[in-house]
Amino acid sequence: MTEQTAAPAAESVPEPAGATPVTPPPVPIPPMPPLPPSPQHPAPRPPRRVLRAVARWTVAVLVLGGLGAGTAYAITSAERTDVPGLATKGDGRWDFPRLSLPALPAGAPRPFSDGNTAEIHHADLRRLLLPAPAGATADKTLTGGWVSTRQFVSEYEKDSRAGIGDQLKESALRHIAARGWTMPDGTSSRIYLLQFNSAGYAEAFHDDRYIGATVGDPLIGAAQMDLDETWSGGGRVESTSSHVAREPKPFGASQVRQAYLVAGDTVALIFQSRPGAGGTERIPFHQTVILQNQLLG
Repeated sequence: MTEQTAAPAAESVPEPAGATPVTPPPVPIPPMPPLPPSPQHPAPRPPRRVLRAVARWTVAVLVLGGLGAGTAYAITSAERTDVPGLATKGDGRWDFPRLSLPALPAGAPRPFSDGNTAEIHHADLRRLLLPAPAGATADKTLTGGWVSTRQFVSEYEKDSRAGIGDQLKESALRHIAARGWTMPDGTSSRIYLLQFNSAGYAEAFHDDRYIGATVGDPLIGAAQMDLDETWSGGGRVESTSSHVAREPKPFGASQVRQAYLVAGDTVALIFQSRPGAGGTERIPFHQTVILQNQLLG
């Protein structure tokens, strides 16, 4: 390192007589500039192929980050009414059409909106029924329209029908909408929506008939039902409740699955059965329950 030399002394200038001597200010010393690297040891430069690789990865990260942000925005900003009930390939789900909620009468609130204390569904109940998936054969009796109480109670063993019918008469039941279909593998599905005058009547009917050790009144061909422990309540809409059960082994010619949903003034009952030793598939049944629950929420 070279030594720093002192600045030369300023020349003395004779002062005029009688003048006050002035001491010149000190001359500031500029800081030492940084030393350049020794020519014997130049700073290493990264290989050009490394620079090219870094550039490529930087671009890739920016592109993927932009795509990820766009996807996240598309998912989080989508309305629930725009989420399709399409199948996920390979996991056994059915291919349902895109779902949407029906329009409400002018000024009518949603069932769980503030001010709708009775939690009434003001939309046409028939429009809230889950549509049949692709490839299904429509049930000629349960076509998506109104059905009678007699049709509904026919799903149960004869010994229970009178009691269910009597309670429906006392529970301010307004009407019942239903739809059914059969898939190519023989799985039969039936959905009933029972609408009451208020959420209180709906909850009372559900609690009286379908809560207990027997999981409700016995269905035809399924005298015993157990709670489905694989059901985690996934997809449940806030302010609704769901109870899912299945016929345990050994079952007869077909296995029955059932679900009971309570959503405001409406109770939904979903039944599925499939003949054969393999029983009714869990995934499409849970899918059906989730989508019907979303339409009611």
